Amino acid sequence: MNGCETVDSLEARMRAMGIRARAAAKVLREASAESKNAALRAAANAIRGRGSEILAANARDLDSAGGSSALRDRLMLDETRIDAMARGLEEIAALPDPVGRVLAEWTRPNGLHIARVATPIGVIGMIYESRPNVTADAGGLCLKSGNAAILRGGSEAAFSNAAIHAAMVDGLREAKLPEDAIQRVATTDREAVGLMLRGLDGSIDLLIPRGGKSLTGRVMAEARVPVLAHLEGICHVYVHAGADPAKARAIALNSKMRRTGVCGAAETLLIDRAVLESHGVPILRDLANAGCEIRGDGAVRAVFPAAKPASEADWRSEYLDAIIAARAVDGVEDAISHIEAYGSQHTECIVTEDEAAAARFTNGLDSAILLVNASTQFADGGEFGMGAEIGIATGKLHARGPVGLEQLATFKYIVRGAGQTRP
Repeated sequence: MNGCETVDSLEARMRAMGIRARAAAKVLREASAESKNAALRAAANAIRGRGSEILAANARDLDSAGGSSALRDRLMLDETRIDAMARGLEEIAALPDPVGRVLAEWTRPNGLHIARVATPIGVIGMIYESRPNVTADAGGLCLKSGNAAILRGGSEAAFSNAAIHAAMVDGLREAKLPEDAIQRVATTDREAVGLMLRGLDGSIDLLIPRGGKSLTGRVMAEARVPVLAHLEGICHVYVHAGADPAKARAIALNSKMRRTGVCGAAETLLIDRAVLESHGVPILRDLANAGCEIRGDGAVRAVFPAAKPASEADWRSEYLDAIIAARAVDGVEDAISHIEAYGSQHTECIVTEDEAAAARFTNGLDSAILLVNASTQFADGGEFGMGAEIGIATGKLHARGPVGLEQLATFKYIVRGAGQTRP
């Protein structure tokens, strides 16, 4: 919002965005798969064609960003990441259209034929921070699933988001779909978020926040429309006594250090006390050599004195940085108890060759994503074969885990009769 804009004018402008999004959603609901796919492929070409423009915009954001290395990593774009955004849109275009899928069907004794059919949610409001690629991912997923999108990115990525959004609009225009199908909230005024949380007079059907705990917490606390979100990603890697040592080293290192700023990064390492020296010390050494700060309990510090003492707060911390909390546990049940006490039901991994232990771990926990012998960094819709993701959900209703195309659809019932009336 510029210095002359009043709160009333902002509210009117946001309300108008909602009205236009609702009109665009009506068009998208009936749009053909071919037209949506054409828009996605055109947007991918536009992102590549605007690559230098996007990089220049990103450089402006980085110049004023400051902050931690984790923040800058989330914000930074390069040619590889730009190409990944474009490929993500092409992959979404190649996926089956989720709209109109018959999810279930049956015929009643009275002859009524009932079908449960996938249909778009309507208008999705996306509120996110730091990662400019979300502009392409969210816009693309909403478009393919037949939903209009209102995107409100963080002020730290304002120039990058604007440049990427322009490419998305190029795609819509080329496919002759309404440009209002993907709108960007250009103002950095925080009141715009508040207006979205209130639903823009009923225009927004679903809110999806993607960002830090303060943003997500505010959305979950204040929203007057449904929210699909996770508050924190306190992810665990548990090295069981039956783990293959080489697998354990590779998985633990990748889970923490591949990208420390993503929500699927491991924040706590649990190691069976029986293999603390044989398996744990090499893992801890690998992490330390990679530049990771280790905060350990007494047992961990006894075998790895370089570790700093862990506090109670460390078991509840999402660092999003090169820091990990490490603790010795006494078997699967102790690991499960720790995760239930301190976890956020996001992503957990067990490293073991013992199938019974793996089954107990996956059955005993209710996190959205549970991995056996694989890095927690696979907690990603693209890695699940779902195309780009719009976020990770840890709630119990509608969707859990990566939120992709299928999770951006609801359903309706279509009932066909032959003149039946109810007695």
